Amino acid sequence: MPTLSALLPMAPAFNAGLALSLSLIMALGAQNTHVIRMGLQGQHVVLTVVVCIASDILLIALGVLAMAQLGGLGAGLKTALICGGVVFLLVYGGQAFARFRAATPAGPDSSAEHAWAPMSRRQATLAALAFAWLNPHAWLDTAVLIGTASLAWGIPGNAAFGAGAAAGSALWFCALSLGVFWLGQRLKSPAIWRALDGMVALMMWGTALALLWGLLAP
Repeated sequence: MPTLSALLPMAPAFNAGLALSLSLIMALGAQNTHVIRMGLQGQHVVLTVVVCIASDILLIALGVLAMAQLGGLGAGLKTALICGGVVFLLVYGGQAFARFRAATPAGPDSSAEHAWAPMSRRQATLAALAFAWLNPHAWLDTAVLIGTASLAWGIPGNAAFGAGAAAGSALWFCALSLGVFWLGQRLKSPAIWRALDGMVALMMWGTALALLWGLLAP
């Protein structure tokens, strides 16, 4: 069993993975919208959240392991992948900041109510799997971007980075489901989504700077 002294050096990598995962997953997309709508409809929320978390963990593990192999191909490829991840974070964060400044919410459309028919457990499971595995943004965020960012921490730091990213996914989906339960229809408030966009922009830009610092530091 690892001792506390052995785990402490891995804390920065874990925290960096946690921050990146949260910044990516906070940006409203198809998967988050699906969880919110299932919560508002009161249909299989726990099952949906469990499937989303398990899928994210598998995608993150796939990305970290795959990129660890690619990282051994040469410093040039590693640098290029990290720089690509930094560019993506800066652009994505800029888009969130633009929405924040314009006060343009990215939340569910409050002008249209979607009265969904009741789902069976099988239908709910398949829907959650589809939003996780057939969504290109989910692959980009978890398998590609998180896997690329893990290269900056080397081995075994990349494993701690991936564990932090997985923890971020679990924390977010649990918090999101609880938020839907407590806030209900108030989640449609534009102010909530504007604040979320501001947080996403700051976290993404901060993660981009941290990646650049790790790349340029001697």
